[in-house]
Amino acid sequence: MTLPLMPKATAVWLIEKTALTFTQIADFCGMHPLEVQAIADGEVAQGIVGYDPVANSQLTAAEIKRCEADPNLRLKLLPTTLPPPKRSKGARYTPVAKRNDRPDGIAFLLRNYPQLSEVQIAKLMGTTKDTIQKVRDRTHWNSPNIKPRDPVILGLCSQTDLNAMVTQANERLAREGHAVPPLPSPEADEAA
Repeated sequence: MTLPLMPKATAVWLIEKTALTFTQIADFCGMHPLEVQAIADGEVAQGIVGYDPVANSQLTAAEIKRCEADPNLRLKLLPTTLPPPKRSKGARYTPVAKRNDRPDGIAFLLRNYPQLSEVQIAKLMGTTKDTIQKVRDRTHWNSPNIKPRDPVILGLCSQTDLNAMVTQANERLAREGHAVPPLPSPEADEAA
């Protein structure tokens, strides 16, 4: 069950401003009825300012009146109108300790997932097209020391993000009428 924002402050407001029972308030706020009674007696939550759930679109005044009329009814939280949080699209921070691992991750993606575009690799790894091109052409300043290593294991991207990018690239290739390359097997990585 979803709880209201700031349950204790909401309970304080409901105790002060409504005629709801302790059980109704406790069920709505995810608390025990004795805790609500302690708030009403002033033993708990001293100094907490009440949080108005009606003004903050968590309850309606009609819902409160409906439940005040019948102590057996329970308050229902209004559904939120906020969209779910999205991951930011901006550049990601890579810790200094992992920055030298980035070319290894790029080399791994270039070798094992040729269907990924440079833009997809740049988004996934938080790097530039120039760096990807230098790793591909072996003109990177550290080319002799670059060893293809899985960026997920290196902590440069998540497996979920990698799978999503590969699926996206495979769908693009299928739309364009190209053959979709098979996914690399773990045995092939060990042999290389």
